[in-house]
Amino acid sequence: MSPSIVVRKALPEDLAALSSLHARVFGPGRFARSAYRVREGKGHISRFCLVACAGNEIVASIRTTEVSIGGATGAILLGPVAVDASHRSFGLGSKLIAAALEAARAGGAKLVVLVGDLPYYGRFGFKAVPMGQITFPGPVDPARILAQELEPGALSGYSGLVVAEPPAKTPEN
Repeated sequence: MSPSIVVRKALPEDLAALSSLHARVFGPGRFARSAYRVREGKGHISRFCLVACAGNEIVASIRTTEVSIGGATGAILLGPVAVDASHRSFGLGSKLIAAALEAARAGGAKLVVLVGDLPYYGRFGFKAVPMGQITFPGPVDPARILAQELEPGALSGYSGLVVAEPPAKTPEN
């Protein structure tokens, strides 16, 4: 990875730059993605969101959303991960995923869920969720719902619809 890339927590003032990055990376179809549907109307940046910067420019990000699943709290929705085309060969996506998982673990999250491809996310410890156990608003292929338990056995405590929670209060907010 380029030594001039710095990973840091995302800040509320980064929201416009994050929106611009996501528009470049995902195009107009981004709003149909499950993470956008869960976060729809919330717009918040959670305490686990991270950005990678080259100088003052945000070149990659990982969004996370604190969620409840069937009313049970303590879960995080991971994604999307966005890396600008000019910085895709530096391993930024992997670095951001690993850092976000560690931040979620340190912050007391019990479970991290996402919608993605097991061959990619499996290397980070994600496993397929049993069919029908966790659902998302809008159409989602249930075979692509993955989870990582940050607390052993946590997945058994979650069943139902993924819903965004208000951001947790931290010393920074």
